[in-house]
Amino acid sequence: MSAYLIRRLISGIIVLFLVTVLVFILIFSVPGDPVRAMLGIDASQAQVDTMNKKLWLDRPMVVQYGHWLFQTLRGNLGDSIMYQQSVNSVLALRLPITLQLSFEALIISVLLGISAGIICAIRRGSWIDQIVTILANIGVAVPIFWLGVLGIYVFGLKLNWFPLTGWVSPIKDLWGNIRGTVLPIICLAIPGIAVLARQTRSSMLEVIRQDYVRTAWSKGLTERAVVFKHSLRNGLIPVVTVLGLYLGVMVGGSVLVESVFNIPGMGRLLVESAMTKDFIVVQACALIIGLVVVLANLLVDISYGWLDRRIRYE
Repeated sequence: MSAYLIRRLISGIIVLFLVTVLVFILIFSVPGDPVRAMLGIDASQAQVDTMNKKLWLDRPMVVQYGHWLFQTLRGNLGDSIMYQQSVNSVLALRLPITLQLSFEALIISVLLGISAGIICAIRRGSWIDQIVTILANIGVAVPIFWLGVLGIYVFGLKLNWFPLTGWVSPIKDLWGNIRGTVLPIICLAIPGIAVLARQTRSSMLEVIRQDYVRTAWSKGLTERAVVFKHSLRNGLIPVVTVLGLYLGVMVGGSVLVESVFNIPGMGRLLVESAMTKDFIVVQACALIIGLVVVLANLLVDISYGWLDRRIRYE
């Protein structure tokens, strides 16, 4: 087990390295001068040159990446070009907002998606199965940003149930935070509910046809015991795989939701930094998203052995 974890960690580190290299190359290929945009058009060339030297922008790209990587390994993500402060402090304000939205959306997706999939598998062919399947297909196909705009128009503008945009800290106003996050969380959760419902239904249909499940039914066990004790655990293996992949998608998907609802999270920060070519912030955001994906996949691999004891790590 320990050898397997070490191999997975090494492969995860390699993936993170390649992601940061790719993002660094892409952001440098974007036209524009971030220092000129920061200082304004009235700045002299001497001021621009001084700022370029201070931010290491006058060095070759390889040297800049090496400097960023060395500082990152020491826990220093660098200084933002546009915000004129450390990236650590910028992310300390933005990252918790994104994590709250993603975590709450993930919980809702797991609870509703898996429950809907189980019900559809048990009641296959019923009207419940047909309705949930249609809704799941719609949920997978509908774009997140369109859901956000529709939610703002219907529930914010017309019905006035929720605020249109913005963010309130739960420490300052818990009820205001709840009202302001309902629509963004729903927009993030709907695709997850749809994906998990479809995958759970498919997995459960395969499991309930197995001989050991038929034996459980023949023993006269209750439906609850057959589903939760004999079927669900084995049926969750493909679901957990999809869930691990979707976790990274959910964190990255906050880019669209935060932009539509004007929420100052990491996703919106990533968009703003990419537009202004603040590559230090873009690198940090890409690193965090990549780290979330790597850790999620590692947890998924470990959970296989717990869900199915026949699986051994060698």
